[in-house]
Amino acid sequence: MFKVDLRRLIVLLAFSSSLATLIYTLVGTYNAERDLLIENTLESNRAYAAKLATSTDQFLDNLQQQLAYSAQLLGTHIHDKTLRDNEAKRLQQQNNSFNSVIIVNSNGAVLTTSPPDLGLTGKILDSVGASQALSLRKPLISPPYVGLTGRLIIFMSYPIIDPSDQYLGYVGGSIYLHQDNSLNMLLGDHFYRDGSQIYVVDHSRRLIYHQDSMRVGEIIANNPAIEEVIKGNSGETELVNSKQTSMLAGYAATRKVGWGIVVQRPTEVVLYELDALLKKVARNTIPFYLLTSLLIWWLGSRIAQPLRQLARSAPNLDSPHSAQQITKVSAWYFEAAQIKRALLIGLQRLSKKIGRMDLERNTDPLTGLLNRRGMDGALQEWQQDSKNFAVLTCDIDHFKRVNDTYGHDVGDLVLQFLADMMRQHTRTGDLICRVGGEEFFIFLPEQSQQEAFQVAERLRQAVEQSESPSGSHITISIGLSHWPSYSDNLAVVLKAADQALYKAKHNGRNCTMHASTEH
Repeated sequence: MFKVDLRRLIVLLAFSSSLATLIYTLVGTYNAERDLLIENTLESNRAYAAKLATSTDQFLDNLQQQLAYSAQLLGTHIHDKTLRDNEAKRLQQQNNSFNSVIIVNSNGAVLTTSPPDLGLTGKILDSVGASQALSLRKPLISPPYVGLTGRLIIFMSYPIIDPSDQYLGYVGGSIYLHQDNSLNMLLGDHFYRDGSQIYVVDHSRRLIYHQDSMRVGEIIANNPAIEEVIKGNSGETELVNSKQTSMLAGYAATRKVGWGIVVQRPTEVVLYELDALLKKVARNTIPFYLLTSLLIWWLGSRIAQPLRQLARSAPNLDSPHSAQQITKVSAWYFEAAQIKRALLIGLQRLSKKIGRMDLERNTDPLTGLLNRRGMDGALQEWQQDSKNFAVLTCDIDHFKRVNDTYGHDVGDLVLQFLADMMRQHTRTGDLICRVGGEEFFIFLPEQSQQEAFQVAERLRQAVEQSESPSGSHITISIGLSHWPSYSDNLAVVLKAADQALYKAKHNGRNCTMHASTEH
């Protein structure tokens, strides 16, 4: 009967164990990074959609202010044709916000248009926007509607009131959603790489902006992101679009007109980046695996040799040379220990690689501080050890102004500058985290609220007195709470620190506020 020799069994077992470890490492890494990439992409898209929603609200507010200024001027000069013509031309041409501008009297007759060749002067308009403006007699942003030319239009107007509060008519501007204007530029200022998309819908699920202008006016059904955003919700979701492409979508609603903005990126593109990362890990790991396999084959041969010697010595125990042979076999245990040590070294190297990947997942790449994932893990350990700690939540005052004035590159340098200041004014065992944007947390173990307040004030004053990378001084606002003195519920403590931060912002910024004792 054929029996497999021990050397082959050892080599087979060692190879299969190493291969299983390699596969487990690669698959585990892939799954962990896949979840992280999808989570980060969804959050990034949600944040970008929220930013666009805010920018759109600000843009519409600005247009209404422009119309309000013109309406105030026309309130005392509506019969001055030259002034009317100049004002309509200015509104239509100064920043490409309106595709056309009209000035209408209280009877609904058009007095002036820009461009002047619209052929509407003297006529009474019965379009949706014009009728609403005339009947409501108050500032208006109409819902999108199809005009006489078949174009999808948004009409904005502002009433003209004379000094005696008599209604004289209105000044209005039309935004053609199929044509170039400032609104399309605002929403279209995006690099449409790798299939990423931005689109805007109104309450009726009608597309009022899309990178493909031919789709403007199209009604979109069975889209979970659109269903949520028209309810006024913001968030993120995975969905399959009308072309049956899997997308990672973030969405947000505008405050002023209730439009929904959706930012989405193909899931396949996101995972393509992960595949590239996995190939890189494989390139670094497989050579080590092959080297380890070669070492295992050699060690397997070495293991089999003394065992064969022992087997040959067994029938000859009465031989005068048996003691010498057994002595030689005793070295077998030393070699086995060395093999075990070699395997442990191999596993240790793989563990270090996984550890480095885990560190990257828990660290903010810009500042080198812990991110929210790392923060949650550390706080969980502290709670398990019943370690009390003070909580400081910090936020840069007017940070948006830094980005708008100096650019996001300088804004990143300011964030790194603040992170360094936090390191300088905390102890080695303190925990510093960046949880998003310009918001930071500092956790001070075994410190009272009064001691933490002193730390916060020293940090705040040091930041205020130091010149930031922007070339000017910045300030920070700080909220303070304590676990478990404030509450034994960590979520309540963190929320209290946030509320204290908001209170500091409300009280003029550049100060430190304690959490309210009423909870």
